[in-house]
Amino acid sequence: MTKTITSFYVLHGNDGLRLEEEIRKLRAQMGDSPDAAMNISEFEGETATTAEILNAALSYPFLADKRLVIVKDLLSWITRKGAGETGKQAVERLINVLPQLPEWSKLVFVERDKLAEGNKILKLARELPTGYEKSFTAPKDSTQWILKRAADEYHAQIDPRAAQALASVTGDDLRRADNELAKLVDYVNGERPISEEDVELLTPYVAEATTFQLVDAIAEGRGKAALDYLYRLLREKDEDPFKIYGMIIRQFRLMLLAKEHLAITGSRTGLKEALNTSSDFVADKTAQQSRRFSLTELEEIYRALQDYDLKMKTGRIDPPLALDMFIAGLSR
Repeated sequence: MTKTITSFYVLHGNDGLRLEEEIRKLRAQMGDSPDAAMNISEFEGETATTAEILNAALSYPFLADKRLVIVKDLLSWITRKGAGETGKQAVERLINVLPQLPEWSKLVFVERDKLAEGNKILKLARELPTGYEKSFTAPKDSTQWILKRAADEYHAQIDPRAAQALASVTGDDLRRADNELAKLVDYVNGERPISEEDVELLTPYVAEATTFQLVDAIAEGRGKAALDYLYRLLREKDEDPFKIYGMIIRQFRLMLLAKEHLAITGSRTGLKEALNTSSDFVADKTAQQSRRFSLTELEEIYRALQDYDLKMKTGRIDPPLALDMFIAGLSR
């Protein structure tokens, strides 16, 4: 019985690290000779035409037995709102040509967001024996992923509290988590497990994560914990009280925007745009924090923050004292 050869792939999801690893595996299957490199083509879906992509996939390999074509974000681009008739024609052309791709062809669609279940090319990849589909979703809490990655990939140990600290910093961005983990592994050099102090020392995003923890503690009325986080921020390199205060103001402003958006729409749809952020982690965390306050409370807190800010900048109050007073006032 003849084995069916996969000729087109749909790889999609927000786990950029595993997407890249999957693409590396497909590249490795091409071999490492100069001839292999000549048979690999890459396209950006927002700029390349469907005709160019299919022409590359249908071209006979040069001094090799297969050709690899990698296309990024084409499917979401041609099915977006506003793609119009051009997008429809591109989808129809793919539906007509993909089932007829030659055995030497490997056409890989890489989508850096999860495709909708109704996407026609996604359904085709699932239905055809020559198609292949796989989704890659990053975990919302990457603590366990970091613990496993440290052991499996780097043969290193990381303290669970250190993994949790790194997860709170990097959110669902596993590529960033892996980059930071690699630096931490090099730093301890196998001499001991990675500690929470190592994460604080080497990871440049700790201030942002600690600000979230500080705001969490303020929201829950945990005054002592909030002050502990504040003093940790004050100890950070290049972190002065004005900068910390600015970070706190920014976070409460985002919470106010999130509260207003959720009150008006009743949905998280469009929340990232309302907060002007591309991070799912920041949007989700801010929405979660905003629920601990009423809209009136957030407005009053924001006004108080602006008042303290004016007093600090005009020299009427010492910045560390203002921070202490602000936290103490909210923690009663």
